[in-house]
Amino acid sequence: MTSLSLLLWIVSGIVLQLAIFLGIGFWRHWLDYHALRSRAAELGLPAMQNVSSGAEEIAAAAWLGFRTFRIDRKVVEDAAQSICSFYLMPEDGQPLPPFLPGQFLTFRLEIPTATGGSEQIVRCYSLSDAPRPDCYRISIKRVPPPKGRHVPPGRSSTFFHDQVTAGSPLQVRAPAGHFHIDRSDTPAVLIAGGIGITPMLSMLNWCLAEQPGREIWLFYGARNGGELVMKSHLEALAAAHPNFHLRLCFSDPLPEDMARENVTGHDYLHRGRINVNLLRMQLPLKPYHFYICGPTPMLESLVPALDDWGVPDAHIHFEAFGPSSIKRRQPATAAVAASQDTGTIETGIVVTFAKSGKQLPWQPTAGNLLAFAESHGIAVDSGCRAGSCGSCQTTIRAGEVTYRQPPDYDPEPGTCLLCSCTPKTDVTLEA
Repeated sequence: MTSLSLLLWIVSGIVLQLAIFLGIGFWRHWLDYHALRSRAAELGLPAMQNVSSGAEEIAAAAWLGFRTFRIDRKVVEDAAQSICSFYLMPEDGQPLPPFLPGQFLTFRLEIPTATGGSEQIVRCYSLSDAPRPDCYRISIKRVPPPKGRHVPPGRSSTFFHDQVTAGSPLQVRAPAGHFHIDRSDTPAVLIAGGIGITPMLSMLNWCLAEQPGREIWLFYGARNGGELVMKSHLEALAAAHPNFHLRLCFSDPLPEDMARENVTGHDYLHRGRINVNLLRMQLPLKPYHFYICGPTPMLESLVPALDDWGVPDAHIHFEAFGPSSIKRRQPATAAVAASQDTGTIETGIVVTFAKSGKQLPWQPTAGNLLAFAESHGIAVDSGCRAGSCGSCQTTIRAGEVTYRQPPDYDPEPGTCLLCSCTPKTDVTLEA
């Protein structure tokens, strides 16, 4: 055997060993991959998908400005007769564009005054049903005056309950809002407190109609059974869809609520408020997305608790109603980066409210200029608090503001939407 032949044999042996090593490594990775896929299927974990929200297409189909609708029918939805649903049909008879489940409608209302005239106000109400081409539905709770305070009841809710009837005309802007469920098959947990159930009904009805195999949980909190909205509808859905899990939570149950639980043995009735301990006991270990809507105290409790539980920030979606804004937790580095991105790092920026006569150092922790104004006792008209209705549009006398997310409503030149912006420089506002 020559030296050349020996060298070729050695090289061939090395190449063969390398091929065997790579083949074994590839086979092991292949087995691991299939094991992970099998485990994911057993746990019901969704595969990663490139799912479009459809927001661009839906926004393009919406109408501009206000459109005339008429009330087709009005339905009382709870035993306490404090919540009514209103079915709205377009006066022009044209098909309605779809919307993203969870969005709201903006209304321009002519409210009668004590002097015999009327006053125009703008209010937003969540859509409470899945998209339909012929009508929209909203569900509104009558807001009573606060106990022990000489404050009138809610003007717009009282107007709807007492004066809006079948045939009444209403001026309506197209559906809008950034709070909506995604279109993937990711398992979802819907959490509603009180009238916060309305956008959840829209999400739930859409999911069960369009994605019947998607795992959906609904935790619905109320004081008692008399305040539940569409209870029979929810129970029927839970009975018809094995992937839908209903949990009703009563903070102050009536005797008949608990008596029914004892007689029927329903496992979806729970005494107490919704909290993270209940979620941990009820939910399997899966990468859920959480959608929350309710009063501010509920969100102030739940959102940080979910964060402490280890739920990723990107999996927590919420919409608050009331005067306060819910602030997400951020690492110190992220908070500084966000401040730098929006020009709101603490560099001596001053906000001047001209009408109120207040000059205040900007506090980045306020979140937006509307919350900042309210925290200092400055009253500002507001509606959606999400940059969609234009109610908080305010003239900028001097300075600049910046938006972290472009608003749906296009403010007039020289104005800003306080609910969606922060100061970029010293700024003087007409408020």
